[in-house]
Amino acid sequence: MTDRQGNEKQGFRTILLVEDNNELAETVGMYLESQSYTVDYAGDGLTAMHLAVTEEYDAIILDINLPGIDGMEVCRRLRKDARKTTPVIMLTARDQLNDKLQGFEVGADDYLVKPFELPELAVRIEALIRRDKGDVSETTYRVADLELDTEREIAIRAGKRLSLSPRSFEILRVLMRRAPSVVSRRELEKEIWGDEVPDSDALRSHVYNLRRIVDKPFDKPLIETLAGRGFRMADDD
Repeated sequence: MTDRQGNEKQGFRTILLVEDNNELAETVGMYLESQSYTVDYAGDGLTAMHLAVTEEYDAIILDINLPGIDGMEVCRRLRKDARKTTPVIMLTARDQLNDKLQGFEVGADDYLVKPFELPELAVRIEALIRRDKGDVSETTYRVADLELDTEREIAIRAGKRLSLSPRSFEILRVLMRRAPSVVSRRELEKEIWGDEVPDSDALRSHVYNLRRIVDKPFDKPLIETLAGRGFRMADDD
C-alpha cells in the first residue's frame, strides 16, 4: 500500500480496507490507489478495530465475513463503543434484504454485494465522503419532542439521546429541515446520495431503520409515508 503520511499531506482520501481475501484486497487496494486514494489494509476484525480507532480515515470498506470478529460486530462496536462516525460501506456476498437491514442497523452507510465493479465501489465511496465532509449547519431542528442539533450531531427525543448512523442522521436532517412538507423519494435520494443513487432497497432500508430508532420506542410516530408522494416529519396535534 502507499505511504500514508505523504499522501495525507497531498490531501488524498484515506481508506481502511477490511477484507480477508488477499487477492480481492490487493485488487481493490491497487484500483483505489490508482484513483488517488491512500489505502490501509486489515485482514481480520481485531486489526480493523485497532486501526479504525487509532487512525483517522475518510471511509471504511468493511467485509462482513471476517475471521474472529465479523464485520457486523466491528461496525456495531465502532458506532456504539468507540463513537466513530467514519462512513462505512459493507462488502458481502449476501444479498437478502434482512442482511442489508442488519448492516444498516449496526451503523453501515452503504452496502455493496459481491461481485461488484470497481468503478461503482469508488463512486459510492466518494459519495459517502462528500456527504460526510459537507458543511454542517448550525441550525437546531425540532418536531414535537424530537430535537436535532446538526452542529453537535446529536438527536434527542423525549430527553433520550438517539444512536443514529451518519446516513440515518442525514435522512432525518433533510426530513426535519423540510417539515412538515413532503419530501419525494427522488428528492430525498438526491439529497443523500447526489447523482449516484444505490439500489432501490437502500432508501427503504434506511427509512425502516430510522423509524425503528425515532418512532418505535415512543408513543407517537413522527415519520410518515405518503403513498406515491414521499415522506414527511409531522406533529399533527
